[in-house]
Amino acid sequence: MKKGLKITLIVLASFLFLILVGPFLIPISPARNTQPAKALADPDSQFIEINNLDVHYKQKGTGEPVFILSHGFGASTFSWEQVMEPLSDYGTVIAYDRPAFGLTERPLSWEGENPYTQESNIALLLEFMDAKGIQEAIIVGHSAGGTLATAFTIEHPDRVQALIEVAAAVYYTTPESGFYNWLIHTPQMDRIGPLILRAVKNLGGESALENAFYDAPDLEANPEIYEGYIRPFMVDNWDRAFWDYVQSASPADLAGRLAQIEVPTLVISGDRDDFVPLENSRQLAEDIPNATLTVLDDTSHIPQEESPAAFMVAVEDFLKTLDIGEQ
Repeated sequence: MKKGLKITLIVLASFLFLILVGPFLIPISPARNTQPAKALADPDSQFIEINNLDVHYKQKGTGEPVFILSHGFGASTFSWEQVMEPLSDYGTVIAYDRPAFGLTERPLSWEGENPYTQESNIALLLEFMDAKGIQEAIIVGHSAGGTLATAFTIEHPDRVQALIEVAAAVYYTTPESGFYNWLIHTPQMDRIGPLILRAVKNLGGESALENAFYDAPDLEANPEIYEGYIRPFMVDNWDRAFWDYVQSASPADLAGRLAQIEVPTLVISGDRDDFVPLENSRQLAEDIPNATLTVLDDTSHIPQEESPAAFMVAVEDFLKTLDIGEQ
């Protein structure tokens, strides 16, 4: 065998060894400085068992209508903190943490349905409403939570009084690449996936949060903002559950079903949103019958946090069209 070919084969064999066997040689220890979810709860935190999961939620106000707030990817009830109180002037406001996020329980094994799929999230929201005795609600969804809110409205229109889409990621789907879907389910990636998520959180968590704002707050001067977002990443097994969520994601395929939505709908977008561009929200307002669009100036991806006053004006104007006034 020629020397050059032999060297090439050795390099190739070494490369394949690193890819196929290397991940199993990496020691995987639990994420550091984590605690049980309930140890991180706020005084106003509440928990309810739904489908064998302890679901974390916060509630303000009384009476009807009932607003149910569904947060986006990587977020939690914290993302609604600035608008829960003013919304409670109109009725009951409930923000809850979806599985894999916030302080809701993160199972690492389960019987039956995977709790991290979109289908399970729809079922959980329905069971949550039943457990709380809520027959009908105004569903408010932000970003990926908007995808869930849209799917829930299509599947259970009789339980939705109205729909509010906030920078809703309805047209975003998981990559349809067969290679990508194969790769994330390989034993090698299943082992190192949580490590990758830890690295992303440590290296880019703060910058990702800042990029979600047009005029980013000074996180050093406002540590409560960063702390509010980082707290869910202090929960035991957050990385493993997050990876299970990533693996369970599948295309929502909602675009062709938007015409089925008949409830009054408000679409809210920031004019500087780089995550879910304004054009997507414009399209959403066109594709959903009886939908209106409100664009907030100098606002990026988290309107309810960056421009809460303008957000509330948009919501209040929408509520007037439903004959819902301040109590």
